[in-house]
Amino acid sequence: MSQPSVKKNYIYRTLYEILVLITPFITTPYVSRVLGADGVGIYSYTSSIITYFTLFAAIGTASYGAREIAQHRDDRQQSSKLFWEIELMTVGTTAICLIAWCAVILFSKQYRLYFIALTPVLLGTMFDISWYFTGLERIKNIVICNSFCRIAGIILLFAFVKQREDLVLYVVINSMVTMLGNLSMWIYLLKMLAKVDIRTLTFKKHFKETLIYFVPTIATSIYTVLDKTLIGAITHDTYQNGYYEQANKIMRMTYTVSFVAINSVMSARISYLFAEKKYGEIKNRIRKTMDFIFLIGFGCTFGVIGVAGRFVPAFFGSGYEPVVNLLYYMSPLIIIVGVSNCLGANYFTPSGQRARSARVIVLGSVVNMILNLSLIPFIGATGAVIASIIAEAVISVLYVHMSGEYMSGTILLKLSWKRILSGLIMLILVSILGKYLPYGNFVVSAIQVVAGVAIYFGLLLLMKDNMLRELIALGILKRGGKKDAAD
Repeated sequence: MSQPSVKKNYIYRTLYEILVLITPFITTPYVSRVLGADGVGIYSYTSSIITYFTLFAAIGTASYGAREIAQHRDDRQQSSKLFWEIELMTVGTTAICLIAWCAVILFSKQYRLYFIALTPVLLGTMFDISWYFTGLERIKNIVICNSFCRIAGIILLFAFVKQREDLVLYVVINSMVTMLGNLSMWIYLLKMLAKVDIRTLTFKKHFKETLIYFVPTIATSIYTVLDKTLIGAITHDTYQNGYYEQANKIMRMTYTVSFVAINSVMSARISYLFAEKKYGEIKNRIRKTMDFIFLIGFGCTFGVIGVAGRFVPAFFGSGYEPVVNLLYYMSPLIIIVGVSNCLGANYFTPSGQRARSARVIVLGSVVNMILNLSLIPFIGATGAVIASIIAEAVISVLYVHMSGEYMSGTILLKLSWKRILSGLIMLILVSILGKYLPYGNFVVSAIQVVAGVAIYFGLLLLMKDNMLRELIALGILKRGGKKDAAD
């Protein structure tokens, strides 16, 4: 089997993540004004509830399935057998969770309509086979399917969601887009699988293995989803959840730019390299990936702080002022989560050490739970942010400590100092622009972003940042190669 191209996969994944990034820029200003902070808060709270059911339905198959397929991708018969074993197991667990979800709908009064509208999200878990394509490094298939569904969702949103009373319809559209995105991937499936004798399928081994992957997944949800649940349950204030949700949207955009695309592409390749025992190449790829994450991540971290004051009112409209402070507090998460995400996706999971990393994630989730319960009653959404920062920092520090020769604190410091210096200078200059430019918030925000990018990367070029120079050289070589080929 020919080796999939990491570069092409990264391009495909980056293009899709750009679409993911652009989508909130198109929809969020509209949704925030039409539904209001309380409507956004209701959606945030109810979607956090169904997330627990989708987690139990998937039981860790996303990471485990991708790893197993990646390690057996050269054997079509074996990878096909693995696919059906893992997929049919997911069908069974999702069916059980659907029964439990019906009970939630039955006993809920205040949010019953929203829970019904969210049901396709859970149903879609049954058909989510993105892990199979990820394991084969067939990123193109995932990108095409989900891109069409996402664009269709944008069109439907603007066509039918017109007022606050359309909140249920908004939930339905988002839910259906998720489910159809999963279903659409089955179009490519039949021609890729070999015939498998159903009598040879076994599930016991996979169930035990996925539980190892499920423990850190459910633990992670405590500080990525439970915070929204607790804000709603403790404060009984949908506005608090609305502010927190909107701040999280901005952070998810920065995660997309900083590390989501690169880690999703590299994880499957490194899983394959571990199976081939090419440890030197693995070490190099992990360090290069972390270098790239820090290059982009520090720029985003200082950039968010610099532009938040003008960007939030321009993007969300009036009534979302508390989001500004939440973004100030959240900004360090870009780097902190970037470290743990890189090592989790590119070292612990591919090397089969998910059980070892699970203990760290459980510890982080316990820290997060305690801090959430202690801080949210007094400072609301801000307490949830502080809890997340401390919990994520605990996980990242322990991950680095446990990574041995693959990563160290010394390496991270070496990768950081130029980016921190450039980021601080950029922050100061961008903040001055925001304070003194005599234009509207939208215009000033655009100027701040463009100027910030130019200042940050310009300073890094002057300081001869290795990763930035490599990326520029790669771009020049590609253009030169195309030109030579044309000649």
